[in-house]
Amino acid sequence: MTTFTRDVLDLDSPQLDELAASIESAVTRLVGRELKRRGIAVGVSGGIDSAVCAALATRALGPDRVVALLMPEADSDPDSTTRGRELCDQLGLKYEFEDIAPTLAAAGCYRRRDAAIRRVFPEYGEDWRQKITLAEGLLDTDRVSYFNLTVASPDGELQTKRMPTDVYLEVVAATNMKQRTRKLVEYFHAEARNYAVLGTPNRLEYELGFFVRGGDGLADLKPIAHIFKTQVYALAKHFGLPESIQSQLPSTDTYSLPQTQEEFYFALPYHEMDLLLWAWHEGVPAAEAGAVMGLEAEQIERVYRDIVGKRRMAERLARDAETVEKVPLADARL
Repeated sequence: MTTFTRDVLDLDSPQLDELAASIESAVTRLVGRELKRRGIAVGVSGGIDSAVCAALATRALGPDRVVALLMPEADSDPDSTTRGRELCDQLGLKYEFEDIAPTLAAAGCYRRRDAAIRRVFPEYGEDWRQKITLAEGLLDTDRVSYFNLTVASPDGELQTKRMPTDVYLEVVAATNMKQRTRKLVEYFHAEARNYAVLGTPNRLEYELGFFVRGGDGLADLKPIAHIFKTQVYALAKHFGLPESIQSQLPSTDTYSLPQTQEEFYFALPYHEMDLLLWAWHEGVPAAEAGAVMGLEAEQIERVYRDIVGKRRMAERLARDAETVEKVPLADARL
């Protein structure tokens, strides 16, 4: 068994070359031989995962057989689109710009979300901003996790309150329309060209259920779902992707206030969650993992329990349909 250290996920340049080559070979095989498609459509968010996926697809098939889709909406950070365009220019990719805000407004995404928010903050208005955050304390308490709602008034005043379950569910249900609408757009552009849709979740997201069923969890192939977020960043650096993307912290870019993946879902920075997910898989005792991570064994046990719970949820999300027999979480490897 490999000894658990903080550099256990590090890959040197030859290893990164080998990893990239294996993914590119699989992409070529899956798109051409198995899916019988001419190319790939990929949503480009300006984040690290979609950037690396777009680069891998371009290296595998060439820029003329990849179409990038930039799909901002009313709550998107304008810098995300700027980074997406910068990536496409570097890779030589054609891109389609699709503002999905009108579609979301027509479907009631923003109206439904705001109505739920007003049950907590009655004064919430159109010029206000908002985000959901996971309550702190994963490492130090055994309490059931809950979410807080933070809003900002037009003058910048922040208020935070614990979200009732019904409000949380309604806000998330409305917000998930964004990922599902983007997937509709991706499949339109893919099918119009006889292309395959490429999904962008990494292993941390895929295995722990950080995706929307029928949204960003839906794709014809997922080329990085077997590698850790840390390794995705390493590939971005290895490929020389734009520094603006390499330096960008993982963000949902879904709520109008800045929100990291850590504060929304994982509770720990991605590089720490990567290491602890690896340690959990390898059966590293909590005390041993804690010594490496600078944490108490009890804290590691809490993280391990959180991993188990999130994997159970991921299994449910990954099922195509309910079946009589239990369906295990599929191997994410290509």
